Amino acid sequence: MLELKSLKKAYIQGSQKIEIFENLNFHLKEGERVAIMGKSGSGKSTLLSLISGIIKADSGDIILNSVSYKDLQESELNDFRATNIGFIFQNFHLVSYLNALENVMLPAKVCNIANAKEKAIELLKSVGLSHRLDHLPSQLSGGEKQRVAIARALIHNPKIILADEPSGNLDEETGIAVMDKLFELIKQNNTTLILVTHSKDVATRCEKTYELNSGNLNKC
Repeated sequence: MLELKSLKKAYIQGSQKIEIFENLNFHLKEGERVAIMGKSGSGKSTLLSLISGIIKADSGDIILNSVSYKDLQESELNDFRATNIGFIFQNFHLVSYLNALENVMLPAKVCNIANAKEKAIELLKSVGLSHRLDHLPSQLSGGEKQRVAIARALIHNPKIILADEPSGNLDEETGIAVMDKLFELIKQNNTTLILVTHSKDVATRCEKTYELNSGNLNKC
């Protein structure tokens, strides 16, 4: 379902070249839920950005759902990302001037999904926010914002969800409730999940856990 083949990625900082990945290989089956752990600066967010196609590898290839990123032009990759990948961020990344319903509907509009409003309402209901449809992000709590983000990530039935510390900005009780809802919904939809986290408790909820260290993913 997902394959990373000999990925190489480096950054230039001043006169220094920093190698993030030199020869990263990884594969993931459809419907698997995996956690990725590692120290700050180990490249976890860079990895998600590569898988999403937001940034490009220096060499190597990423194959998602039998489609090679190397075969796609920039516009094609943008369209592919919009229809196949869902994102959940630590900082929510909701559009401040759109209400909860409009935020959830955004990916559906990009993908021209029929009945987007009805689907968005149903998803917000499933995350316990049917009473918050018209509320702006500034009127929502952190946990509510993250539940809106979960609904937004799922509305277009993506092949894979990339979640970057989705409970990192929440208190423990709220974080547990949000993760409960995330795992409930992806299980219902048999959605593949890559979850970056610093929490061992969160990681144990996935079927497999990997540690990113020195540019390699090692199974824990």
